[in-house]
Amino acid sequence: MKKFALFLISILVIGVLAACGSSETSGKEEKKVLKMATSADYPPFEYIDTAKGSEIIGFDIDLAKAIGKELGYEIEVQDMDFTGLIPALQANKADLVLAGMTPTEERKKSVDFSDVYYTAKHMIVTKKGSGIKSVEDLEGKTVGVQLASIQEGKAEEIAETVNIKVENRNRIPELIQEMKAGRFDAAIIEDTVAKGYFKNDKELEGTVIEDGETEEAGSAIAFPKDSKYAEEFNKVLNEMKENGELEKLVLKWFGGEE
Repeated sequence: MKKFALFLISILVIGVLAACGSSETSGKEEKKVLKMATSADYPPFEYIDTAKGSEIIGFDIDLAKAIGKELGYEIEVQDMDFTGLIPALQANKADLVLAGMTPTEERKKSVDFSDVYYTAKHMIVTKKGSGIKSVEDLEGKTVGVQLASIQEGKAEEIAETVNIKVENRNRIPELIQEMKAGRFDAAIIEDTVAKGYFKNDKELEGTVIEDGETEEAGSAIAFPKDSKYAEEFNKVLNEMKENGELEKLVLKWFGGEE
């Protein structure tokens, strides 16, 4: 009887341990990693502070991680050129994109977007002393824009009425470099991003485009078409707008300056 009782106890102990093991395993499986694509050349939205390390930081990174935490997802950030972001979603190489991306009608044909989470304006950026203070002052000038950005579309729109040569580059630092080298007379950059460059480079200045026709460049989260994550991310995003959490991130990264 004693041997039989010991046998039964052994079976019960093994069963309990097996159950615990299954629970821990299933718990790990529930922790899903989502791949977020971005273009880390767009401070303060996403960038690398080389003085502090190689980690990608910024407003979009904090926003993605805050939403991911609320939903139980771990966010894995990968850097690529801006032009590769939508193709990455289409090829299922990324689950979402946060990159200060504007939800244009053209882009909506390829991907789905959340509601807009931040709004900014277009700015003409030049070297100090250029004399360029308006769209009209760009007459006969070479203007740089980031490839595939909303600013590229704005420059092409301006070119319909003002004689400018539009040049594009993959990343914002390249636009700044070309200006400082004298190859570009100006660049059109989102004002929030431009202000970040002004803090570190006193040779630069900028003017917000105020022509009555300029649409604000709102930023939204992009997802593959019919993504199951779009609705739940949008729900948490709007909760963050209502409870003040989004405003806290805005104040952290933009200092409350719109």
